[in-house]
Amino acid sequence: IVHGAGIAGLETADCAQAIAEGALMGEYRFRKYKSVEDPSFREIDTLTIVESDRRKLRAIERGVERGETMAAAANFTRDMANEPGNELPPTELAKRATRLCAQAGIDCEVLDDAQLKKLGMGALLGVGAGSARKPRFVIMRYRGDRRTKKTLGLIGKGITFDSGGISIKPAAGMEAMKGDMSGGAAIIATMWALGKLKPRINVTGIVPTAENMPSGSATRPGDVLRAMNGKTIEVINTDAEGRLILADAICYARQEKLSPIVDVATLTGAMMIALGNRATGFFATDDALADQITSAGEKSGELMWRFPLIAEYREDLKSTIADIKNTGVRGGGAISAAKFLHFFAEDTPWAHIDMAGTDESPKDRGLWVKGSTGIPTRTLINFVLARAPRR
Repeated sequence: IVHGAGIAGLETADCAQAIAEGALMGEYRFRKYKSVEDPSFREIDTLTIVESDRRKLRAIERGVERGETMAAAANFTRDMANEPGNELPPTELAKRATRLCAQAGIDCEVLDDAQLKKLGMGALLGVGAGSARKPRFVIMRYRGDRRTKKTLGLIGKGITFDSGGISIKPAAGMEAMKGDMSGGAAIIATMWALGKLKPRINVTGIVPTAENMPSGSATRPGDVLRAMNGKTIEVINTDAEGRLILADAICYARQEKLSPIVDVATLTGAMMIALGNRATGFFATDDALADQITSAGEKSGELMWRFPLIAEYREDLKSTIADIKNTGVRGGGAISAAKFLHFFAEDTPWAHIDMAGTDESPKDRGLWVKGSTGIPTRTLINFVLARAPRR
């Protein structure tokens, strides 16, 4: 039975979609590395939706199909984010992006470290310098509207493991840093979903991916890196690496004339302290873009909360030897991180989603079991769909 259909103005297709999404996301388990199956867990074999009004059947079918795609995308994100770092280095993340794009009929290009050097992506290369597993740069192109060259840009942070580098993290809890590529996974899964749903819009998805490790070749605190746009960055803390790889990705997106640009990242512990694990913080350069992200989150059941882009916080990022430094003062860390990225976005309409805290559930709760939540994959998909004209 399609609960809620016709009640309080709810559309039949939306209700059917919610049923399919909830069922498929609710039964998700990551048991790839278990040698013995959990006897208490049973997968859903058949989900039957009953409707007496034949006129609603097509709407139900549409809703279920969309719900299946949305849930599959979220679960793809969860699969990638739950993978251990030894199984999902940058090269493997790029391969998964290539495979998913091939399934959905989307063009996918992967740049290696030699190509990144040629493009001048010194920030991304600097982050990956300490690891034997070299960085990659994934570009996925969905073209749903051949009538225009206007293209939306989506960027996801793809740090496949974050030790902190030379500014190494405490050992306790470091195992969770295998999920520091959750933003990149969400972009890959979103692009797959767009290929399946086929909205009339052009979208380019970008995932800069690297492993942040300490070694004799690693970037040191005090080093200066040069981003793709020629701007120099003084590295104060090598554990503030996500913003470095995003800087090069944003520069690339601007070069490609993508607009607006939305980046997604597990960026700051400050955001986790501010909002915990129930709401995702974000920043936007204009109210219309912010409203679209908030609405997409509401439709997805993923609460999004806007934070301010306060100009004065840029003062904390001034460097005496470079154009900008990668960390500011302790207070307001989520805002200063956003202002760092804003420096590279310049005048391009831009939003930054800091999903630290909501990318992972510490325990079984609602739709989510302990581990990756897949947030904000469905928000991103709904954001893109809302911007696309109806066919």
